[in-house]
Amino acid sequence: MNEPTATNEDNDRRIVVESGVAARVAAIIEPAIVDLGYRLVRVRVTGQNGCTVQIMAEKPDGTMNVEGCEAVSQAVSPALDVDDPIQVAYHLEVSSPGIDRPLVRAGDFERWAGHLAKIDTETVVLGRKRFRGILRGVEGGNALLARDDAKSEEERDVAIPMNLIADARLVLTDALVTESLRRGKAGLPPEMPTADEIAAPPKGRKKSLGPRPDKTPAPKKTKSGPAPHDTTPEEE
Repeated sequence: MNEPTATNEDNDRRIVVESGVAARVAAIIEPAIVDLGYRLVRVRVTGQNGCTVQIMAEKPDGTMNVEGCEAVSQAVSPALDVDDPIQVAYHLEVSSPGIDRPLVRAGDFERWAGHLAKIDTETVVLGRKRFRGILRGVEGGNALLARDDAKSEEERDVAIPMNLIADARLVLTDALVTESLRRGKAGLPPEMPTADEIAAPPKGRKKSLGPRPDKTPAPKKTKSGPAPHDTTPEEE
């Protein structure tokens, strides 16, 4: 398996990005996250609990802990209050990417070469929009994948243009869990097994940020109108 290495500017740039409301949220919060020394992984706005803004972030070496989630939450809340991209009450969740993480940078595809992944494309590539197989790294702006579901007449080894990727993530396997644990024991950047969702203190009249200690939702004041909802491949 490939070990994590320092990423260059190209590897650090997000290739798989959001659209719609989530894209506006990402543009607002990313500078604050970068100023803290972290990297934005993904933003998702869903209809969960009325409306939930989910933010995934990590350090450049791929690590993330509870303290980091708290710091990111505290940093992005004021920015969202000022720019106000969401016009209804919402819950704010900040977490690590987790083991079965999204792949959003070229460096992600290189770092996790040798592991099983799923990739969805925005347009048809090689006759299909969904791929599954073993990551083989990156070459010339393409993510290399050895398909594990290819039929006899289909190409097994494919090159998928990264600028056409709509969604990509690792598939949770025993090998992936073992590798993540090994990296942790070796002092290498591990992926956190579970998302550490951190709730910041409520700020502003619109917000309800995360669950209370008793796990019941905090009361919230809402505006009229439906909650914004970004549809993703996982939700379909």
